[in-house]
Amino acid sequence: MSYKSDIQIAREANKKPIQEIGDKIGISTEHLLPYGHDKAKVSQDFINSVQSKKNGKLILVTAINPTPAGEGKTTTTVGLGDGLNAIGKNAMVCIREASLGPNFGMKGGAAGGGYAQIVPMEDMNLHFTGDFHAITSAHSLLSAMLDNHVYWGNAQEIDTRRITWRRVVDMNDRSLRQITSSLGGVSNGFAREDGFDITVASEVMAILCLANDLKDLEARLGNMIVAYRRDRSPVFCRDIKAAGAMTVLLKDAMQPNLVQTLENNPAFVHGGPFANIAHGCNSVIATKTALKLTDYVVTEAGFGADLGAEKFMNIKCRKAGLSPDCVVLVATVRAMKMNGGMAKADLGQESVEAVQAGCSNLGRHIGNLKSFGVPVVVAINHFVTDTDAEVQAVKDFVKTEGAEAIVSQHWEFGSKGSEALAKRVAEIADSGVSQFAPLYPDDLGLFEKIERVAKGIYRADEVIADKKIRDQLRLWEEQGYGNLPVCMAKTQYSFSTDPTQRGAPTGHSVPVREVRLSAGAGFVVVVCGEIMTMPGLPRVPAAESIHLNDAGEIEGLF
Repeated sequence: MSYKSDIQIAREANKKPIQEIGDKIGISTEHLLPYGHDKAKVSQDFINSVQSKKNGKLILVTAINPTPAGEGKTTTTVGLGDGLNAIGKNAMVCIREASLGPNFGMKGGAAGGGYAQIVPMEDMNLHFTGDFHAITSAHSLLSAMLDNHVYWGNAQEIDTRRITWRRVVDMNDRSLRQITSSLGGVSNGFAREDGFDITVASEVMAILCLANDLKDLEARLGNMIVAYRRDRSPVFCRDIKAAGAMTVLLKDAMQPNLVQTLENNPAFVHGGPFANIAHGCNSVIATKTALKLTDYVVTEAGFGADLGAEKFMNIKCRKAGLSPDCVVLVATVRAMKMNGGMAKADLGQESVEAVQAGCSNLGRHIGNLKSFGVPVVVAINHFVTDTDAEVQAVKDFVKTEGAEAIVSQHWEFGSKGSEALAKRVAEIADSGVSQFAPLYPDDLGLFEKIERVAKGIYRADEVIADKKIRDQLRLWEEQGYGNLPVCMAKTQYSFSTDPTQRGAPTGHSVPVREVRLSAGAGFVVVVCGEIMTMPGLPRVPAAESIHLNDAGEIEGLF
């Protein structure tokens, strides 16, 4: 049996005008700022007008550690949202926007797949409504104003050796990780070391995704630390007087983007911090608004639960006052086999033994999620090559972990394939059994918070950090930042910092290479192992296969 490609399915979508999608959740036409016929931004006035409404149920979709076999977390998020609507529930989806870097690198698109997609798929995976460009521009404005301040007399007495504000671009470009800027003589400023991160690692991105409104956004931008003086006192963005102009650039980007699924159900797609180097969740303003508009909101957290879900719980929920009612943990038979040692080329062969061997990764995630006090359902994202015996092996294992696994075939059948999952998730969300609590209290020391995540979630034996890093953490505590959560920057492929260690490794260490204070966003970034905040392209980037065909359609964007 042959199957249509994701892009073929997306092109054949019977999209409705975005005004009709808005009407389904009570957003009238005057509160939509259309970007063409199939996407629109929602006005701040409307968002303000619904704040007194009761919240719906919040459902988080997360996954096991990603493998080359594929897990389909976004596909499951969309499929579950469609499934809930198909069984008569009023539900919508909230996911992140796609970064150009991984789209042209190796990850591909971020709009779902098969018959569980967000449309317009090509737009969402490319420039969309320009939010990422606005974030890049706002970040770049501060970079320019900072160097300009130093050039014109340096009234803040910035020590140019201690400028911490790096530049950003929304592309995987390893050659920009470490650069020297302002070369070429007196007219070009003062030469110094500099570097680029990818836009999704920018603190501006994190702030936009955590801010409640434009006033909150501007205050958070002003609180960003950009450099230090010789006496080690911090220089803030507000000292450079950049926060107001940055807010102007971000005015439209702050508004959530309304789009639709293939089944014409509403979806907010807004913000996009990476989960392996940032906090990995869509915007607070989109999630909180969706909770006011529908009875169930299905959102996702990036990469595996050890990264995305941990940060969703410890950062996003803590900052926004959110509490998930149910967690859906996505797994595939194929990924279990890879975790069990099977080669990707052999995944089409039945191997119950490999499935059983690989389930340790799934079990670790189930236990971790339960530690937050939230009920867990495992969604087996079904592939056509899965055998009944392999699926049953996953179900049997999950039962021993005190949870249940439900097969979902949304990729192949859309909402018809996800109804069983939707019914069970709705029952659990409505039951009120969730007793959510973050992993650690605000008043725990910063290094102790790092240890709590490393030992409690990654199951590491120790955290390795030299005296310079520990001293830096203590200094931030003395300056009043000790109550902030930590944002772990670590490989997504393993519980350890070694991406080749699949399964559920123990006895490992977590080396901390660097710590960065994101005072505006309100967390401390902890860079572990070899993870890079500016990724590189793979040997054969996806961009080599992306082109326009004779009909002017995009090919190769998956």
